[in-house]
Amino acid sequence: MESRIAPRLRNLPSVDTVLKTDKALMLIERFGHGATVDAIRSELEHARSTLKAGFSSAPSPERLAQQALVRLTDADRSTLRTVFNLTGTILHTNLGRAVLAEEAITAATEAMRNAVALEFDLKSGKRGERDDHVKALLCDLTGAEDATVVNNNAAAVLLTLNTLAEGRDAIVSRGELIEIGGAFRMPDIMKRAGVRLIEIGTTNRTHPADYKAALTPNTGIILKVHTSNYRIMGFTTEVGARDLAAIAKQAEVPVAHDLGSGTLVELTRYGLEKEPTVREAAAYADVVTFSGDKLLGGPQAGFIVGKRKWIEAINHNPMKRALRVDKVRLAAIEATLKLYRDPDRLAERIPTLKLIARPHSDIRTQAERIAVKISEFFGAAFVVDVCDCQSQVGSGALPLTTVPSAGVRIQAKTGSGNSIDTLTAAMRTLDRPIVGRIENGSLVLDVRGLTDEAAFLSALTSLDCGAFP
Repeated sequence: MESRIAPRLRNLPSVDTVLKTDKALMLIERFGHGATVDAIRSELEHARSTLKAGFSSAPSPERLAQQALVRLTDADRSTLRTVFNLTGTILHTNLGRAVLAEEAITAATEAMRNAVALEFDLKSGKRGERDDHVKALLCDLTGAEDATVVNNNAAAVLLTLNTLAEGRDAIVSRGELIEIGGAFRMPDIMKRAGVRLIEIGTTNRTHPADYKAALTPNTGIILKVHTSNYRIMGFTTEVGARDLAAIAKQAEVPVAHDLGSGTLVELTRYGLEKEPTVREAAAYADVVTFSGDKLLGGPQAGFIVGKRKWIEAINHNPMKRALRVDKVRLAAIEATLKLYRDPDRLAERIPTLKLIARPHSDIRTQAERIAVKISEFFGAAFVVDVCDCQSQVGSGALPLTTVPSAGVRIQAKTGSGNSIDTLTAAMRTLDRPIVGRIENGSLVLDVRGLTDEAAFLSALTSLDCGAFP
């Protein structure tokens, strides 16, 4: 056996021989000499193992260079892949939440390409403040006296609690002790902020008397948390923002209102249920915190708006520097907020609101159109039809609200040997993966989020149909 293998092993070209091919020279130009040599050595080792196993013949230098190209290209591909979000969840946390408006993308790109006046006052020629680029906009849109921005809403809550109540008590209703994605719990962030949690009321009912009874000389803050990612239904009572503000004012302690997702406009105009706007919350709370990459439709950010004395204190907290946003995100935030000065055109310009407001008739027509193409492509492998379904906002916003939608339902034929798991796995291997959702053993592609139909069909047709007999 060894006598037959040895000559074939001797036929393997050397690394230097492969490096002299035109393809290898191209690889060196694209990936560098070291990476190219490593890839060629890996391919030679694979070929050597194959020959020792008794298979194949020695590949040519050109073939090895081509295999090295495949290896290097695959390794060079970004893991942060663009995908088709057909899950029916508009703000999907695992898929990056809000898609930015074109104005925000342009602004961010310009900031990436150039030096910008980030902390430089062009009028005075002296050092400026980066928050000034968005402060006036935030105050105008929310009615607050002052505003600042950090890298997400969890950071906004952390910084607010630490600034206003470190070493003191923070009163919060038991029914508002939320947990968000990744087992991130409000009691944990309060502990990290250095405040002592004082739970009041019960899971479903909290009364004004509960807040009053909990107040002591050591009370640093009253925290109200909008339960944007769940609802307690039935026999419930909570203390509204107006009443809570009156209690806090009498006790001379500040109120912080965490809105979670947060919205700057009335959502009822888009067919969604009523959510408290930031302006409404800021009318009563001393500090309001909310997100940038959820209902607002901007980049990841945490906004803090409210009374000037508290915002100034927050900005002087040493933690603020560790939580600040960079020039790229700040440029995108500013561009997004400017769009809110023209509320009548928001659904045209902000992708999140555009997807929410998309007419059901348009979605259904699109689903019917692409279902025909998908059925033709898969042939006899799967059963394809159009179905009505429900989309959701996602990312903890409006947990009980769904929006009528339509999609393409794909089911495996009995006895075909194909499976939905195999199909969904294959879709995830595409250059631009397609991500849907599994419902009752079927794959549903909710097309509410499908904005580039031609690109979707092109990606789909690159699937290997041979894998589905």
